[in-house]
Amino acid sequence: MKSANNNFLLYSCILIIAICLYSCKKDFLENADKTKLTDDTQWASEGNADIFLNDIYNNLPDLYNAPENLDNFTDDNDAGFYYGSWNFKQGIINPASTNYSIWGGDAGPADISRFNWTDAYNTIRKCNLFIQKIGENKDNFSDDWYNKRLDEVRFLRSFYYSNLFLHLGGVPIITEPQTRDDSTTLFKARSTYAETFNFLTSSLDTVVNNGYLAKKYSQGDPNAGRATLGAALMLKGWLELNAASPTYNSTSAPGGPDPNKVAGFGDVDQGRWAAAAATFKKFIDDYGNGAPYELFPDDSTLWFEANEYNSEVIWDRQYVPNTMGSTFEQYGGPVWINGAYYTWGNYDPTQELVDQFFMANGKAITDPTSGYDPQHPYTNRERRFYKWIVYDGAPYKMDWMTKEDTIYTRINEVNPSKNQIDFASDDVGNTGYYFKKKLNPLVRPGGGPASGANYIYFRYAEVLLGYAEAQNEVAGPDQSVYDAINKIRQRSNLPPLASGLSKDEMRSAIHHERRVELCFEGKRFYDIIRWKIADQVMNVDKHAMKITNTSPADNSGVWKYEVVPLNHPHVFNMKMYLNPIPQPVIAQNNKLVQNPGY
Repeated sequence: MKSANNNFLLYSCILIIAICLYSCKKDFLENADKTKLTDDTQWASEGNADIFLNDIYNNLPDLYNAPENLDNFTDDNDAGFYYGSWNFKQGIINPASTNYSIWGGDAGPADISRFNWTDAYNTIRKCNLFIQKIGENKDNFSDDWYNKRLDEVRFLRSFYYSNLFLHLGGVPIITEPQTRDDSTTLFKARSTYAETFNFLTSSLDTVVNNGYLAKKYSQGDPNAGRATLGAALMLKGWLELNAASPTYNSTSAPGGPDPNKVAGFGDVDQGRWAAAAATFKKFIDDYGNGAPYELFPDDSTLWFEANEYNSEVIWDRQYVPNTMGSTFEQYGGPVWINGAYYTWGNYDPTQELVDQFFMANGKAITDPTSGYDPQHPYTNRERRFYKWIVYDGAPYKMDWMTKEDTIYTRINEVNPSKNQIDFASDDVGNTGYYFKKKLNPLVRPGGGPASGANYIYFRYAEVLLGYAEAQNEVAGPDQSVYDAINKIRQRSNLPPLASGLSKDEMRSAIHHERRVELCFEGKRFYDIIRWKIADQVMNVDKHAMKITNTSPADNSGVWKYEVVPLNHPHVFNMKMYLNPIPQPVIAQNNKLVQNPGY
């Protein structure tokens, strides 16, 4: 559980409810009450200015309180038909839509939890205003506070911009707080993809090179949850990895002609892979190997409240039980537990994802020497499979439960289970699987925002995976590539990769490892987009595991495992590699150009 001294977000939340942070009425000018701050008093002290900054932190994507998530927009998860991802998987993205709701929204995946244009630019304006105001009132602050807070907000502004950039490409770069009174600067054109990328990486370089921020904060530190040097360098590497990838590091855009170069660079440069590799190597050399970042020993408990800010956590969003808690556990995991209804069943791995998990001997199930038996598919699989996936016959026990349950998804006419796959429109999953990675074992689903486990945006495993991918593209599978991947495999009790892999074979191995290690962490969507494979993997039906007995009347036969199609929407058009700029925004600003294909 979090102690009171490290929850600056909790403090800010209580105050934000009662205050207008920068546009209060004039009759408050003489009131020193911090719940009635004015533009004058807001910047009169470090404590008052921090209240404004805490509001910026409070706008971080609240991904644990949204039943819709980016994995729903991929081939890894099969969620409900009532979500926006169901429309997306039918090929529906409506540029004219202002429906940013997760409930049947048709504006696309860029609009999940403050990723959308309006919310992002509102927060970016707050970042710009903070930078302006602390500069104007610098005499009110110590040099140490000023330098740290300035770089924190440089990072936060880059983080909010990056969410737009990854979904939309080049966007208008605004670095000063605009007002409606100045119409000459209010409407700005989109920057090119390259210009946006260079602005973000340059801003992050400034933060890293200044060195004012801590490398990392540990649990119990009163500043835990604030931006760090590790977060800035990781975000830079992540942006570089995306920019170096085939979709953007290309002479053409997937959606069609791109004369304004807003959807990609418009050329190919192998040096972009080298830049990404160098950033991740700098992270490993300067911050990794335990100084202070390294892989957490247990790949299943690193998300738990007790292990917050452990050695693997780079950047996260804080939650406080019940006050600023999350309802993540309500949305997924087994629907029925010990005969009672608990969850919405939203986290349902597809057979495509389940098949990616290795055997215990480290071999893929497609390897004829792996020992995989399609009629005993859950025998001798790797450790992560048993820790993260709930399969037919899986034991299920969380700390909040009084007794262990066994989850059955098979079709059993003699002893039917309430979790039995039915391919219908209720909450029971359609794939034959549930997911338990990241679920807080302390929290009973349906108990409200009771979870205080933080949402991790980036962790050290991504540094190793990012370095291995970029370095392999630059130099092939050298020893440093093997070392990075094998560290992750070793933690999962898997043997090292086979020696002598070609560059193409290593690329496949890295993609495979990313999909397993980072499953249900919101990264698969960006990977299938940047690797330019979304039109391949999303344009085919996904599959489930149907389990029946050959003698259903009495179960005297054998249980038969059959991979069957879900017959759910699976349409992906080439323009969908990027979201559209919202048409209402273009209508207001004729300097904006639309993304290719829309």
